Amino acid sequence: MIKLIKILIFLFISTNLLFLQAAKSNEKIKIGLLVPMSGTNKDIGRSIIKAVSLAVKDIDSNLIEIYPKDTATKPNQTLKSAFELQEMGIKVIIGPVFHESITYLDEMKDLTFLSLTNKNLDLPKNVISAGINSTSQFNTIKKFLKKNNIEKTIFLTPINEYEFEIKKGIKDSKIKSFKNYVYNTEPTKLTKQIEDITKYKIRKQNLEDEILRIKNSNETNKENKIKILEKKYTLGNLNFDAIVIADFDESLKSVTTSLLYTDVLPTNKYFITLNQWFDKSLLNEVDIQPLYFPSINKENFENFKIKYFNAFNEDPSHLSLLSYDLVGLVYYLSSKSDLSNLNKLFKKQNSFKGKIGIFDVKNNKINHKLNFYKIQDKELIEIF
Repeated sequence: MIKLIKILIFLFISTNLLFLQAAKSNEKIKIGLLVPMSGTNKDIGRSIIKAVSLAVKDIDSNLIEIYPKDTATKPNQTLKSAFELQEMGIKVIIGPVFHESITYLDEMKDLTFLSLTNKNLDLPKNVISAGINSTSQFNTIKKFLKKNNIEKTIFLTPINEYEFEIKKGIKDSKIKSFKNYVYNTEPTKLTKQIEDITKYKIRKQNLEDEILRIKNSNETNKENKIKILEKKYTLGNLNFDAIVIADFDESLKSVTTSLLYTDVLPTNKYFITLNQWFDKSLLNEVDIQPLYFPSINKENFENFKIKYFNAFNEDPSHLSLLSYDLVGLVYYLSSKSDLSNLNKLFKKQNSFKGKIGIFDVKNNKINHKLNFYKIQDKELIEIF
């Protein structure tokens, strides 16, 4: 009789466990989405919403429900929208997009935000930055420097809002730097600073002095020696092998132009920069090639762009691919455990693979394992 009772209890517990698992497997996966749907950044928001809908379609599960809310790129509006999502029982939110929007989100301690920002400083404990951060990029640059036995690298960082993120990325990656410099992006000040960094005036004076010395000497074949020197702009070695320029767009081009002016050329010193999202305008800048930089996998990015264009007849924003991957991440994690405590889940498993490539989650940030590219002779070449 006792044995029969034990069997009945076991069957009762087993049946209830199966019922609970079945109920859990049919639970809706509610994902909040905080993006700018109004204001100057509304086009970015719309692109992200479309990418998220594309991810849901590709996952092909009727359990996923997306709830977009407007941030208007304002901290107050972001907090208001976050409260509304919380009242709907949502635990995980993709967004906000911009770092300035996270200001008050530490008040929402029972929510986890997967923000698309690439800034890591002053993040609340409930915000995970998912952007292509500086640490990920410097880790990749570090790998390239090591592969090529490059020992003396200088870092050029602009004085702007991203300056301290760059410095933190250099520190966190433990990349070996020879010297670090900050520069003013104002053109006249920039050129003067690059002249000082490269010791341009000293090297120029060295050339003039050497030409004068040979002219006044009794050296044989001195006319030919002078002709060779007159084709040069400076004389003297530089005490570094590579330059990492933490800049973008026209400001990056201004720095490289100043380097060329001071007779520092990419043919004898490595010109390295940060993720440029495959900026096509750089293909035509032949004077600064070869130019090296880390980035996401280009093939994956191009495939996503084709998929997105076929669906919406327009090109996606750069942040769209990030948001696409985050939907897949949340869906995967929901199959493993309750989404109310993502940090605990990330401690159990912190390495994942998405369309953007392999990434890990640690210390409130997503670190991406990036590829490394160079632009040379107007072509993009993958190094690794």
